[in-house]
Amino acid sequence: MQANEQRRPRTPLAGLAGVSALVLLPAAPQAAALASTAAAARLENTAWVVERLGERPPVGSTSLTLRFENGRVAGSDGCNRYGAPVSVRGTALQVSQRGMSTKMACPPVVMQQAEAFQSALRNSRSFRFDGGRLRLLAADGRTLLVLAPQAQQLVGSTWRVAGFNNGRQALVSPILGTSLSVRFLKGGQISGSAGCNNFTAPARLEGTRLRIGTPVATRRRCPGAGVMEQERQFLAALPTAVTLRLEGDALEMRRADGAIALSLRRIAGS
Repeated sequence: MQANEQRRPRTPLAGLAGVSALVLLPAAPQAAALASTAAAARLENTAWVVERLGERPPVGSTSLTLRFENGRVAGSDGCNRYGAPVSVRGTALQVSQRGMSTKMACPPVVMQQAEAFQSALRNSRSFRFDGGRLRLLAADGRTLLVLAPQAQQLVGSTWRVAGFNNGRQALVSPILGTSLSVRFLKGGQISGSAGCNNFTAPARLEGTRLRIGTPVATRRRCPGAGVMEQERQFLAALPTAVTLRLEGDALEMRRADGAIALSLRRIAGS
């Protein structure tokens, strides 16, 4: 009986190869989907500063910023603060028309730039990373915005205080003729001017979290209405800051209740 059995050709490898090919076919779309998800994820919790708006750099010393966070974009258009929902799917991107903005008036050239920036955001349909830069593209592929990563290094930088919380739920500007400043030092320290006296304080930075200890100041008395009271309020505001946000040349420190503790502007060259 065995001698009369016909031998069938062995083709298990060919069969398995066919099965493997069938199994591997969906891998390409799956890989594309994963790459698409990864591209979108790279935008979340990132902050950018505009280098070019169309073919031009920002005017003067204006700083245009863009932050992606929790399904929204936010930042400064060089004049006002803005925010809007954003949809990101793969490399496709669309900013909602239902955004919000503050209503501060600025010089005409700055207002025109702000309008052009907002228009570029609303007309963006996709994005591309290019040598560390972020490009926002129109539907036809034109580059509308070129953005560089927001620098996060604070050590060695010096900031002019534009406003501080006076402890009565109000953000106030320094008295005319006085200068308040904050400098971030190595070794977990800040120093600066409180408008009359110089101060130092321990400070710990962990990402966007901030902890400032009790400031120690010199004891000079200065003339001028409200100068010493301003100094007291400013030094009291410093330890209340628990988070910070850096956007362009602006630094914002907030209290635990979300109120602004300090609003600062970077001093050029620092």
